[in-house]
Amino acid sequence: MKNRWLIAASAVGIHISIGSVYAWSNFTNPLIEQFGWSTSQVQLTFSLAILFLGLSAAFLGHFVEKYGPRKAGLFAAICFGIGVMGAGVAVSAGSLPLLYIFYGVLGGIGLGVGYIAPVSTLVKWFPDRRGLATGLAIMGFGFAAAISSPIMEALITSVGLQNTFYILGASYFIIMILSSLYLEKPEEGWLPAGYDAKLKSGKVEPKTDLAQLTANEAVKTKRFYYLWLMLFINVTCGIAILSAAKPLAIESIGMTTIQAAALVGVLGLFNGAGRLGWASISDYLGRPHTYTTFFAIQIILFALLPFTTNALFFQIMLAVIYTCYGGGFACIPAYIGDIFGTKQLGAIHGYILTAWSAAGIAGPMFAAWMKDTTGSYESSLLFFAGLFAVALIISILIQVDIKRVRANQKEITAKGMQLVKNL
Repeated sequence: MKNRWLIAASAVGIHISIGSVYAWSNFTNPLIEQFGWSTSQVQLTFSLAILFLGLSAAFLGHFVEKYGPRKAGLFAAICFGIGVMGAGVAVSAGSLPLLYIFYGVLGGIGLGVGYIAPVSTLVKWFPDRRGLATGLAIMGFGFAAAISSPIMEALITSVGLQNTFYILGASYFIIMILSSLYLEKPEEGWLPAGYDAKLKSGKVEPKTDLAQLTANEAVKTKRFYYLWLMLFINVTCGIAILSAAKPLAIESIGMTTIQAAALVGVLGLFNGAGRLGWASISDYLGRPHTYTTFFAIQIILFALLPFTTNALFFQIMLAVIYTCYGGGFACIPAYIGDIFGTKQLGAIHGYILTAWSAAGIAGPMFAAWMKDTTGSYESSLLFFAGLFAVALIISILIQVDIKRVRANQKEITAKGMQLVKNL
């Protein structure tokens, strides 16, 4: 039997590799300087990668369930590894279309499959600590940019842009292959050592999933769309603040450009820490209450941010917002397991992640439009506070729906027992 903590480490290995996509900005200026491409042309590479992350997660979720995490991980390693190394070929040829095809499309497909494959497996290995398990892997994705950025900068300076892509692509390929080879689903009915005894003794309350649904059954429920909207709103507002954090710090509290850039780097650590922190808290607080807490906190913070001129308070508020943004990603897989079961968790997770793709387009575009229209980011922050109020209502509605389903299940069980007694 494999060690579940090594399974978790393997998941982190995959996520740290693919999460390097968030350090794409390190390539922006070197590519512009070398080829004279515009900022928007270079940035489209990143946008394509995130788009295909969402599309591949949605359309290849069933592939992950059918062939298992090991084959899915190997497939992701091949796509992402070739995608990054192929970017080196694109640089060698001076071809923007090749860069889009390799890094944007092929790399993006590797991103999507690599994102969901280990997460759906971890949920099955940690029935007692679902939040912690998924938080560990997704924390790796959040911290990846902080780890990759200095390495990328050093490589570009020492070996050039083309060789940097070759070295990184080969390195990610090896790390993802080795990590994927250890991935495996636990046997049916498997429980961690000592967990069964704790259940029987009553020391631990048994955690039962609301249902065991296939992906196609899940999309027919209201709960699926509640989850989708909650993730969409959290990511839309989060990505908008991520894209606007630097100019906001300069305009609102008078930070210098260097100070604001340093702040954004430090805040990235809170994004990663929030993924593990909130996901772990959700094991005790429960996923429904955790999301309600996210939204209640962010309504207040987004409403206060435009009126904050104190630098310390401003930075603390942004740090908390960043933890909620990361935590929203980390808690979703465990939430899916709680209400839809683990039968086809990878496929359902893939469908839900389309909210990420949609939000990746909506958030920054809306923030930029508000800035162009009103001359500042402050008005968009108040709008996002309103969106979080909508998300708060949705988080309460999903709790009501869950209680209704559980009540129906108890009623059916009671009727069944009564029928047996009558016989």
